[in-house]
Amino acid sequence: MLKGLVGLVTGGGSGLGLATAELLLQQGGRVVICDLPTSGGRDAAKRLGENAAFVPVDVTSESDVKTALQSTKDRFGRLDVAVNCAGVASAQRTYNFKKDQPFDLKTFQKTVEVNLVGTFNVIRLAAGMIGRNAPDADGQRGVIVNTASVAAFDGQIGQAAYSASKAGVVGMTLPIARDLSKQGIRIVTIAPGLFRTPMMEQMPEPAIKALEAQVPFPPRLGLPSEFAQLVETIIRNPMLNGETIRLDGSIRMQP
Repeated sequence: MLKGLVGLVTGGGSGLGLATAELLLQQGGRVVICDLPTSGGRDAAKRLGENAAFVPVDVTSESDVKTALQSTKDRFGRLDVAVNCAGVASAQRTYNFKKDQPFDLKTFQKTVEVNLVGTFNVIRLAAGMIGRNAPDADGQRGVIVNTASVAAFDGQIGQAAYSASKAGVVGMTLPIARDLSKQGIRIVTIAPGLFRTPMMEQMPEPAIKALEAQVPFPPRLGLPSEFAQLVETIIRNPMLNGETIRLDGSIRMQP
């Protein structure tokens, strides 16, 4: 099913998105990497070869996403899978009583705008393109995969904005699956736990070891390739739809 498949991956310049793009290419697919102009997406696409392309995209921009979809059509002729990995993190207490300072509202809005609204922006526009595909024997025309977080369920202190944005992604998964069912488009969300992404690797190694000790099994950070493997499983298994899957080594985040 993956041979000849055309995928679009937001946040594809690094981390979970890049690993997903690499796996789709290894399985015989073609990929459009979407990320900010300042990301490593352009270099990644060059390294990955002729079946990969890069389009600079801010997922909150309607025109950027439309341009990426048109570029996908122009380069590869179709779109089968959209994977939403673009996101930002933030950490502030709702009210810092030591500084007599509330959570910065612009930070909250930006987090929700990118993680939730940006994800929906890609979904709503990509669905229009995927829905034009000829259906397979099951009537399926394509798949959308979102990235939430375990913070959607057990967010820690300071994660009000991040948890709210990711919980929104979880919350819209089922109704969108129902919306798109008549057109044969599936949608599934992955909620990763602690993964070894570039953002995580900026931390000192002792801090990483402390985080790894919180994961029951396997007692380590997840690998981006393991996230990509689940994306592949979702694409291959037609009964996975309207669901959020935790990928977290059974961790439950503590306050």
